[in-house]
Formats: sequence, structure tokens, C-alpha cells
Amino acid sequence: MGDLETLRRMAGLATPMSLRVAVTLRLPDRLLDSDATADELAAELDLNPGALDLLLAHLATLGIVERTGVGYRTTALGANLTADADNGLAGLLDVNTAAGRADLAFVELAHSVRTGEAAYPQRYGQGFWEDLAEHPHLRESFDRQMTHRFRAEIPRFVAGFDWSRFESIVDVGGGQGDLLAAILAAHPHVRGHLLDLEPPAEFGEHERAQVTAGSFFDPLPANADAYLLVDILHNWDDEHAHRILARCAETGGRVLVIESVRPYTGFSLVMLIMFGGRDRTVDEYRALAEQHGLVLDGVTELTEQRSLLEFRKG
Repeated sequence: MGDLETLRRMAGLATPMSLRVAVTLRLPDRLLDSDATADELAAELDLNPGALDLLLAHLATLGIVERTGVGYRTTALGANLTADADNGLAGLLDVNTAAGRADLAFVELAHSVRTGEAAYPQRYGQGFWEDLAEHPHLRESFDRQMTHRFRAEIPRFVAGFDWSRFESIVDVGGGQGDLLAAILAAHPHVRGHLLDLEPPAEFGEHERAQVTAGSFFDPLPANADAYLLVDILHNWDDEHAHRILARCAETGGRVLVIESVRPYTGFSLVMLIMFGGRDRTVDEYRALAEQHGLVLDGVTELTEQRSLLEFRKG
């Protein structure tokens, strides 16, 4: 393949958008166990048969579906895009989910490169978090995605760090509280406090847990031993990251930051277009925290993707 053809393939939008539309229409699910023609599918789904046939033909060149004697069928590769595959891909690609909708903001990447600001508001008229607050189905899909994203990593988070050192931990922006619940289960003497804009009320039913609806830009619950930030700071530019760390520093407790500290350029671009944020290195987190009197006390690698940075008040 020549250089020009390589560049054309790299730049083409036909394939990534075809995959997203196929998942959004649930085509891999529909064709998993029974063949169908484009005409049959179009009638079922109220689609244009000619346009659908073009989409299916392209999916066939990608190995997502295959032609059979009676239409199209999902391949073993395409089965990874079904909702039941339980690998998170369907939730990431469906344009009606929070993640799929956010990816479409990449069409405004030039705006982010010019300004350093998020592209999401440029496309949708408001920020990502405001969009989730206004559309419950987006919030639900985002929470589901986060639960899936951390499901395999949470046991390693719990085993890879000595949480027993603390009698009380506030999970700042902790979402559904899955990690905090796992920490409490592993350490019977630890008390937990979940803080988020819309935390699940049932989390507070745990005998050693408390729930507060609130923002990490406001004063945090006082008198805890440790304040935990999991994948929070990479969602924000430096200005907002400083505001979050300033609130943590006010408490006087240990600040535990779980993030990727080996930035991947593709994911950092996702953070840029969604939030105006980015992944950072250990030195960059150290520099942010130092401005609030927080001293980096240690770095613990929890998984291949994430490390825990522990800060104390200097």
C-alpha cells in the first residue's frame, strides 16, 4: 500500500461512522442468529433499503457481517459489537449513548486546537456534564460505561494499596460508589463517604457509609483521613483541576489521586474535545498539587493503565 493510500485510509470517516451506525441500529444483534436481506431489515427498521445495502456491503468488507445465500449474517468479529458481548464496545459506539455522542464532537476538533477549550459545547450548545443532567438516558449510559470500565480493575485497586491505614475515606466524585464499596468490604474498620452530584441513595444504606449530593468545586465533607479522586482530574483543564485540588487541600487529609500517568495521545484528545482536559504525567500532577501545599508522598502502580498518587499537606 502506497503512502497516499495509507493516508486516505487513515483519514477516511466511512469506516468509523459505519461501525457506529451499525451498532446504533443494532445490526450486529439482529443478524447474529438469523440472516436477513437489506430489504427485510429496511422494512423492520424503517430504513432506506438502498442506503442500508450500501452500509451492509461496507460492513462486509470489514468482516463485521458476511453475505450468505439469503442475505447477511454477523461474523465472529462482528459479534463483539453486540449488546450481549459485555465488552463495553456497544456502549462506546452507539451514538445515542453519552460516549458515542461525545465522540461526534471530534468534528469540532479544530475549535479545541485553536482555543484549548472543549469541542463538546461547540457542537451541542452546552458542556458534557450539563448535557448529562438534562438527558437522563445519557447519564444512565455514562454510569453504565464507568461501571463496566472499572469492573475488572477494582479488585486490583483494592489489593494494590494499603487502604487499611485510613479510618475514613471520602470518594470525591465517586459516581455509583463501586470502588468505595469494595474498599469497605475489604476493610471492616474503614468508614466511607460518597460525594457526587447525583449519588445513588441506596449506597448510604451501608452501615459504614454516608452519601452527600454535592460538587467537588464546593467545600468537601470535613475530618476524613483521605480524599479519593478517581479519573477526575483528567476531565478538567488546569484551572478547574486547581479548584478541585484546592478544595481537597482545605481538608488537611491525604489526597489520593488515581489516574493514568503515562498519557496516550488518542485518549488525551478525547479528554480535550469532551472537557478541555487531558491525561498528565506524575511531574505534571506534582506541579499542580504543589501550588496548594500538597506534597507527593508516593506513587503506586495499581494496573497497567492507572497509578495512585498520594499527596499530604506539606
